[in-house]
Amino acid sequence: MKIIIKGLYTFLVSMTVATLLGYLFKELGFPETNIVIVYLLAIQVITWLNEHFVVGILSSIGATLTFNYFFTAPFLTLSVQDPSYIITFIIMTLSSVLTSTLTTHVKKNAEIARARERETLVLYNLTSQLTDAMDEKSITNIVIQNLNGFLSRGIGLIICSVDGTLDHHFVYQDSQLHLIREVEGYHLLTKQLKDLKASHFENEEFIDYPIKGRTGVLGVLRIHKNESLSLNQKEHVLILSLIESTALALERIRITEQRIIDREQANQERYRSTLLRSISHDLRTPLSSILGNSENLIQMSEAFKSEILTNTLIGIHDEADWLYHMVENILSLTKLQEGKLAARKQLELVEEVIGSVIERFSKNFSTRNIEVQVPDEPIYVPMEAKLIEQVLFNILDNAHKHTADNDIIKLSVRKAETADGIIFSIVNFGPSISREDLPHIFELFYTSQLVSKGKSNIGLGLPICQAIINAHGGTIQIRNIEEEKGVEVTFTLPLEDVSNE
Repeated sequence: MKIIIKGLYTFLVSMTVATLLGYLFKELGFPETNIVIVYLLAIQVITWLNEHFVVGILSSIGATLTFNYFFTAPFLTLSVQDPSYIITFIIMTLSSVLTSTLTTHVKKNAEIARARERETLVLYNLTSQLTDAMDEKSITNIVIQNLNGFLSRGIGLIICSVDGTLDHHFVYQDSQLHLIREVEGYHLLTKQLKDLKASHFENEEFIDYPIKGRTGVLGVLRIHKNESLSLNQKEHVLILSLIESTALALERIRITEQRIIDREQANQERYRSTLLRSISHDLRTPLSSILGNSENLIQMSEAFKSEILTNTLIGIHDEADWLYHMVENILSLTKLQEGKLAARKQLELVEEVIGSVIERFSKNFSTRNIEVQVPDEPIYVPMEAKLIEQVLFNILDNAHKHTADNDIIKLSVRKAETADGIIFSIVNFGPSISREDLPHIFELFYTSQLVSKGKSNIGLGLPICQAIINAHGGTIQIRNIEEEKGVEVTFTLPLEDVSNE
């Protein structure tokens, strides 16, 4: 209806002005061709002021009839006395229609050009502003303000956390309000994002566009519905382009933040490793002296047959030995964190390595019964003996802590079924490891809920064992024995040619 009223109004005004000018030209003696040109100009004005193509066509016919009514004999009628005027009317109508059509096309092309220019400007402004954004809050404000101005409707933006969880609140802005709103239907929205296959989805109030990055959903752009102004295809495409720019900006911010965190953590780890290494080296020498002197004093005290003195010295020796063992693990930890824990392999006889570990272990825990099973034939394995001894001692020490003194600890060696590796197995018959602890048992500083005797565990032994075995190209695993109570730790060392190392 508005189009009809506007078209009729512009037609009447334009024809009135053209007719008045036509009478003026007639009084001045101008030829009729000038009057025809005035009507053609009126047609251009009408077409330019109206959006619909039909208005221009009808105005062309109306202009011909108006010219006939006022300026051809008999005047003030639609009759035609001179047949030659029929040709004039036909040419005038065709010229008017052609003029109207060309004007409409020019107008449409101009509108398309302006729309493209506006879209390009919006995309350029948004991209340039997002490039300078320093945090997610700035990105939110930039996106909302630019889209609100472009679409003339309410815009909201929900940001996801690093783990992909949607925030329960979002920033919303329309022509009058700028506020923080709560996400209604939060669980439904989360489910829609997981199941989403289309580029957007709708609810009662918003059209939601997910902002996707390389690692998952980064957020949701919310466009308020407007029943009288729906989104056209070009606006939809532009929104998708803006969303891509927003996703790149959010990922850039998060990558930058993560780099800062990683750099700080690396610095902290480097400082901690330096401190631990310095302290460990400083403790090593006095602990070795304490261990040696306490062993001598124990032997001397036995001559005096003083049980109190002997027990006291044994306690000093055990405490010093525990500290020395912990210092060795800390030094291995610093090498592991600095990437310097590498195995310098050479062929070693497995029996000698196990014998050295058993001798050291029995010296500290003389009451423990260790059952050793090795193949009859000699087995040579490429390894760094000192590191593998540390692995075996750490595992035996854990077994000692979590079993009774009269429990047997089994240590066995066998060839792998594929004959390309050697499998070491250490079994204790203490309590099983809980299912919650098993997946984390090799994590640094992780301690299980098992009750141990003696000194508490600080979560270094098994992670260091894993790092040493990995450095040898092997694997290590731990499992509960299902048939009976107990835990088995197995690790495999490959039998590759040592010359290739």
